Amino acid sequence: MTKKHYRQILVLGMSILTGSAMAQQAGMVYPATMKTDSVDDYHGVKIADPYRWLEDDHSEATAAWVKEQNTVTNAYLSRIPFRDAIRQRLSVLWNYPKTGAPFREGEYYYYYKNDGLQNQSVLYRQKGLDGKPEVFLDPNKLSASGTTALGSVSFSRDHRYVAYLLSGAGSDWQQAFVMDVATRELLPDKLEWIKFSGLSWKGDGFYYSRYDAPGEKNRLSQKNEFHKVYYHRLGTSQEQDELVFVDKDHPLRNANVAVTEDERFLILHTTEGTSGAEIWYRDLQDAGQKDFKLLIKGFDFQPGVIDNIGGKLLVHTNHDAPNYKIVLVDPAHPEKENWETIVPEKPEVLSSAGMAAGRLFVGYLKDASERMYQYEIRPGAKATSREVVLPGIGSVSGFNGKKDDKFLFYSFSSYTTPGTIYKYDVATGKSTLYTRPTLNFNPDEYETRQVFFNSKDGTRIPIFLSYKKGMQQQGNNPVLLYGYGGFNIPMTPGFSPSNLLFMEQGGIYAVVNLRGGSEYGEAWHKAGMLEHKQNVFDDFIGAAEYLVQQQYTNPSRIAIRGGSNGGLLVGACMTQRPDLFKVALPAVGVMDMLRYQHFTIGWAWAVEYGRSDNPEQFRYLVKYSPLHNLKPGTAYPATLVTTADHDDRVVPAHSFKFAATLQACQTGPNPVLIRIETQAGHGSGKPTSKQIDEATDVWAFTLYNLGVDFK
Repeated sequence: MTKKHYRQILVLGMSILTGSAMAQQAGMVYPATMKTDSVDDYHGVKIADPYRWLEDDHSEATAAWVKEQNTVTNAYLSRIPFRDAIRQRLSVLWNYPKTGAPFREGEYYYYYKNDGLQNQSVLYRQKGLDGKPEVFLDPNKLSASGTTALGSVSFSRDHRYVAYLLSGAGSDWQQAFVMDVATRELLPDKLEWIKFSGLSWKGDGFYYSRYDAPGEKNRLSQKNEFHKVYYHRLGTSQEQDELVFVDKDHPLRNANVAVTEDERFLILHTTEGTSGAEIWYRDLQDAGQKDFKLLIKGFDFQPGVIDNIGGKLLVHTNHDAPNYKIVLVDPAHPEKENWETIVPEKPEVLSSAGMAAGRLFVGYLKDASERMYQYEIRPGAKATSREVVLPGIGSVSGFNGKKDDKFLFYSFSSYTTPGTIYKYDVATGKSTLYTRPTLNFNPDEYETRQVFFNSKDGTRIPIFLSYKKGMQQQGNNPVLLYGYGGFNIPMTPGFSPSNLLFMEQGGIYAVVNLRGGSEYGEAWHKAGMLEHKQNVFDDFIGAAEYLVQQQYTNPSRIAIRGGSNGGLLVGACMTQRPDLFKVALPAVGVMDMLRYQHFTIGWAWAVEYGRSDNPEQFRYLVKYSPLHNLKPGTAYPATLVTTADHDDRVVPAHSFKFAATLQACQTGPNPVLIRIETQAGHGSGKPTSKQIDEATDVWAFTLYNLGVDFK
């Protein structure tokens, strides 16, 4: 980082338009945004933060700013002539039955289903595969607005009770309730302040993780510290819950526990962030073991316990295996040299693993498309495998079940194929179609192809391109370029009725498999994190340049989109190459890379990004932080920032400050707007009605600014 770059950032903070001024570009009049003299000193570098006051999501001034910004945004969107037509078409495309893979609990099969436009999916059950379906749990009846979402559902071992989590208005905070399975009557048990937790039964109660109750005023922004594990016994109050684990020396660690299916082991999984873990255990058959014992020391690798085989534990790990392997660990001798390799590392990344029907099911990624294998594990013998023949190139979920199941279910989807359910016979390895949704479009009219290009440093990067058949490479196709590039998360093919609308209009939906994900293992992940984060942006920029070079499109027809870490991606790329894109759509993005760690769970991302209080890490963070690289007098793409008032994952202050700064810096004709959803959060549990509303506005803004006349 040069002194010149530091001076540019400092000047940026001091030279933004004053709060009393109105930014005007091409008829756009933005609300006046007050500017303060807030300045931080980062290792001798002073950086202004004039919109710091927008971090207070409870202030009257912030509320007024939000209202004014939404008024300007709504006024602009309302003038787009085809906005209503887009809403109508999206409602038709969205209106098809969406069914999840069934799973067995006792004599019933359970599955999630949305009839089409229901705000939340409903949990159904039926006795056996031929029984009559009945509603078991309908979250749509829990709030008039449809903003109460159903989270984890866990049945007791005797199937008498079910515990489940509910969240409201998109918040990560959840409440737990317990219901009698036979009568569907609620028990008096109610647990509060649960976050980042599952529910795991043992005996007449279950384990869960929670934080202490936050202050009411700042519950959506307060830093989350001291994650605790409790055991709740049915019929008792939460105050009586047994504290099972808390790490008083490390307030910024998360902790979760799970009981193995045979109730032999209690597994404790602790993390210091989003990368790396440590594994502890209790042998519940050993009455003398009261404390957890260390199984695998953290936090340099990412181990996870799959299940137990007798007294040993089956572990998925990338220790000495960047593409992951599966080993059997004896808790009595947990040292690495005693591990027994069950599934060795392969050239393809081992992306998922689970036990069901007494077999091990393992997922691999081959150029970001999923493959599944079934392994037979017998003590003293080499594990044998066979491939599960999938319907095509796409993504798969399911293969969940009990040890005594004879068949399982899975869901398959692709960019042009909605989730379709298959029944899998474990003995024969045969898949048969179980249920296929009835659609309001013809998937045979669309296709997906995968292409590859070399990024700035020569790394080979894949792109999935989906479009209507007959597309011509004439250099003028509208393109929506999407990416994520972080946290070891792969972008595999999946269906979206929203994206289909863009393809109907002649658009190319392009998904780039950026470094930072897990498409090619841990080495791929590490190549896009910490000091290597710029690789992610280079990959995304390189993808756009490739599509232009290959005559798919041109810069005036490219829109870029991403959410959360993908919002950071869009923010960084539009500030680095504003000339390359016509439209930018950063959603719930991490935009302030110098302060993200101060809010809710932001501290957990430091293992991925680094922290500004570290001098070396500050130097690379400030180079790409979207908020700090906006420059006055620059022509940026037409930008629609989207966020939500209940986002307690990436707090909306990121988007507020970025939008205010961008409005002040923007020159030229392109609009800069922010859409702030109310009673919504980071995205999980968002009701269908709000999804359609947001998709309508995003596509109206995008098509209008790309010069596409909606037909």
